[in-house]
Amino acid sequence: MEFAERIAELAKKIGSMGSALNTEEATKTALVLPFIAALGYDVFNPSEVVPEFAAPIGEYKDARVDYAILVEGKPILLIECKAFGTQLESKQCNQLQLYFHGTEAPIAILTDGNRYRFFSDLETPNRMDAKPYMEFTLADMDEALIPELRKLAKGKFDRDACLSAANELKYNREFKRILAEQMENP
Repeated sequence: MEFAERIAELAKKIGSMGSALNTEEATKTALVLPFIAALGYDVFNPSEVVPEFAAPIGEYKDARVDYAILVEGKPILLIECKAFGTQLESKQCNQLQLYFHGTEAPIAILTDGNRYRFFSDLETPNRMDAKPYMEFTLADMDEALIPELRKLAKGKFDRDACLSAANELKYNREFKRILAEQMENP
């Protein structure tokens, strides 16, 4: 099955399962792990997908992010999950920012299984940006973002290419926001 088809199949699950996903664990099992698998990672291989990955920093020695995806033993993606339908607000972003700072992963994802917010450290090295560079929603999929997701897939991940794309996406998004704002209130 093609990458875009795997993502589309996962999106179909949202409508049929959404109301049953009342907990973070249910969301992880039903949506987040299949998303990671759609990216090509083996969710049953703890040397590739590590649940409860240690991200200690300062006084938070026991800090753990829900999942880390490793390549050659180093984290490339951190994924912090919340229950389906949870507002992904600054409190959760602060938690993910702590984990991000405690690892060397270049990309961090905050998700409720439907909405995926992608962060990096484009503004200040080793400090997660306050705003995501990309937001992807399964239930309302923007197919133009599928190639950007594919860059995070197993065997396709290239740190420099991902960060370059993240930078471009971030500024394109901000440009569109400003343009829309100007169209409404010139």
